Amino acid sequence: MQRWLGITLGDPSGIGPEVTLKALQILSREQDDFRFLILGDVNLLTSLNKSLGINLPLLPWPDSNLASAEGKFFYTQAGPQLPTAVAPGSQIAAESAMAALTGGAERCLSGELHGIITAPVNKESIIKLGQPFTGQTEYLSELARTERTAMMLLGADDRDRWLRVALVTTHVPIRAVADHISEAKIVQTIELAAQSCRDLGLPRARVAVCGLNPHAGEGGKIGTEEIETIIPAVQIALQRGIDVAGPFPADALFYYVFRGDYDAVVAMYHDQGLVPLKMIGFESGINWTLGLPFIRTSPDHGTAYDIAGQNKANPQSMLAAINLARRLAAAKPHA
Repeated sequence: MQRWLGITLGDPSGIGPEVTLKALQILSREQDDFRFLILGDVNLLTSLNKSLGINLPLLPWPDSNLASAEGKFFYTQAGPQLPTAVAPGSQIAAESAMAALTGGAERCLSGELHGIITAPVNKESIIKLGQPFTGQTEYLSELARTERTAMMLLGADDRDRWLRVALVTTHVPIRAVADHISEAKIVQTIELAAQSCRDLGLPRARVAVCGLNPHAGEGGKIGTEEIETIIPAVQIALQRGIDVAGPFPADALFYYVFRGDYDAVVAMYHDQGLVPLKMIGFESGINWTLGLPFIRTSPDHGTAYDIAGQNKANPQSMLAAINLARRLAAAKPHA
């Protein structure tokens, strides 16, 4: 049974196109039923494919008869045709990135694709287009018309020890984090984190919850969010049958998670969860949007303009994101 995954090239002036081609080159050695549709600028893709010496057998997207399509790697134009040189952070680069992202999501919602892997974009340049944009996670949630989503970041060290971290808040200023935390949002993130463990086929789904304040508030002496919001949320999740514990002081919790006591962590804010994760899985981290009606993963790095176009980009994070999407898609029944 063929399964189709889309890959959006992201900002064309960043490393997204390069790591996409390099990752697919590695996967080209495997025999499986997955087919890939690359969404972005066709001229950029085919030129880079040649200049990098990758020479993937890229084919135009078949508009019909997908089940009988022969080949593994396909492409389709998304957004404006780009000039030969695209300035980093330019308007046309942002337009191309958004067209690919939107097109990939729409194909998932229509059932053409089983999921998408999204290369990095430049948020600032997208906002300059007049597009309200907090991040790809939030944008895709809006397109899918669901608020029941959460960002999870996954990474492993060289001994295959994993951290899986779901975030209650994402791209929020530190001074506003406490105001964005609610009992309902924490419960939702705990539920999605537990479900992610089941989707991964893990033998258990034990979730640990971080406190917000140092020492998890010390019984209200260093903040009351734990008492007023986080503990009640954990109790609700327990009543719903979830194997969850906390809140724990975040400075100690990740040690116990890393040694295997828990399967996933719910962190209250971005850096609380991602600093330890990137410490152990910087080059192979994955961003996974939980709760969407389709699979969405992404490499956990940015556009890296400083090395774009120099054949220096490491594709391991993109490869890990593609492999996670494949794993999730293979576990789902498809018509």
